Amino acid sequence: MNNPLINPGIGTFVWMLVSFGILAFILIKFGWPMLLKSLRSREEAIANSLGEAAKAREEMKHLVAHNEELMRQAKIERDEMLRTARVAGEDIVAKARAEATKEADRIVETARENINYEKLKAMTELKNQIATLSIEIAEKLLRAELSNKPQADELIRKELDLMELN
Repeated sequence: MNNPLINPGIGTFVWMLVSFGILAFILIKFGWPMLLKSLRSREEAIANSLGEAAKAREEMKHLVAHNEELMRQAKIERDEMLRTARVAGEDIVAKARAEATKEADRIVETARENINYEKLKAMTELKNQIATLSIEIAEKLLRAELSNKPQADELIRKELDLMELN
């Protein structure tokens, strides 16, 4: 059991201690600053990433709020456009209705005038026919009465007396 690794001698122990010291010195002198620098740069990268994520989160909140405001304004504008269109449509319908009523009244008035004209025309024609018939009847009666000479003289005398009185 004389294995030098299990039971090292003092010389082996010293050399192991010197080797470990040199290795520790090299690592402390060159490796440790690089390791710390690498850890600091990673820490900074993580902190920057967290800061950017917080900024992105804030920007997203602002964008969401802005989008909601834009949506609200768009809804208001849409409602205003619909109201304006509805009012314009109602105005157009009212104007069309008024024009149609006016045109109907004009047509009715024209029809009434035509009816009155035709009525007057028919009445004039009827009067003319009645006058013609009356003249014809009077002519026939006068011929019948004037065919008798004494009666004709008597009739003429009565008519002259009536004319003188008026």
